Amino acid sequence: MGADISAKLSDFRAGITAIDTGYVRPRLAASHLVVDDGRAAFVDTGTTLSVPNLLAALAAKNLDPAAVDWVLTTHVHLDHAGGAGELMRHLPSARCATHPRGARHLAEPSKLIAGSIAVYGERRYRELYGEIVPIEEHRILAVGDGERIRLGKRRLELIHTPGHALHHYCIVDQEHELIFSGDTFGISYRDFDVDGREFIMPTSTPVHFDPEALCASVDRLMGYRPQAIYVTHYAEVRDLERLAREVKQRVRAFADLGRSHAGAADRSRRLRTEMYAMLSGWLDEHGFPGDEERRHWLLDDDVELNCQGIEVWLDRSTA
Repeated sequence: MGADISAKLSDFRAGITAIDTGYVRPRLAASHLVVDDGRAAFVDTGTTLSVPNLLAALAAKNLDPAAVDWVLTTHVHLDHAGGAGELMRHLPSARCATHPRGARHLAEPSKLIAGSIAVYGERRYRELYGEIVPIEEHRILAVGDGERIRLGKRRLELIHTPGHALHHYCIVDQEHELIFSGDTFGISYRDFDVDGREFIMPTSTPVHFDPEALCASVDRLMGYRPQAIYVTHYAEVRDLERLAREVKQRVRAFADLGRSHAGAADRSRRLRTEMYAMLSGWLDEHGFPGDEERRHWLLDDDVELNCQGIEVWLDRSTA
């Protein structure tokens, strides 16, 4: 197991390790293990199927599961929090901190499950997520905007960041000038790095996409003047001024794309065709050399989820 897990771990400064959760393909989704003064926290968990990787990472770091004080779920989408209940079963000292809007779904996940099945279909849902385990209510902390918690000797500030989801918060570590952003700061797959230069794109996964709120949340993150941001998809990014500018421009491009086809009879088809073309064009500008087959492999799932989210936003905006 040790040799297997070592390939899934990427160590960074300030006691941070990105763990590949094994979701869909390598290095698509990370759980971040944070260690301070012998105490530990997980930021996002992946799915129930990811839990063996997280426990193996603890063992690789010579940490007992009882050393984990926090499971910090940035939001309750299942690629971020689907494994929280199963993971908590193995962590006797831990509490799970979540946004107040997400707390009830972790305690009683039936609506979360139904919503995911609606997006993916029953068979694909089971392949991706397995069984979702509820968390006992007394072990869940619903965090207020700006609430602070302790991990070892460090203090973490939890701030509400709507735009991707209403139930989203980010974790700010001001002492170490870093933030864990979940999906608020977008997606930056390491597959798209060109000579160490990161690529960024927003994610408008259903059902709470709000372009203006998302841009405001990015601005709020940058107001802390971080030197590094850890995105769930995937791990550390550092060229933050550029990335913040680009992700906001691209959020607005998503919204413009949606508006341009809002009344079209074949709206869904047009959105998906043009979403892929837009993302591929940005990759061209970035200097990414991948051919069409590789681009489709890397982008098609995001294209589908983004377009579903844009359509829900359009329908909500015109209701």
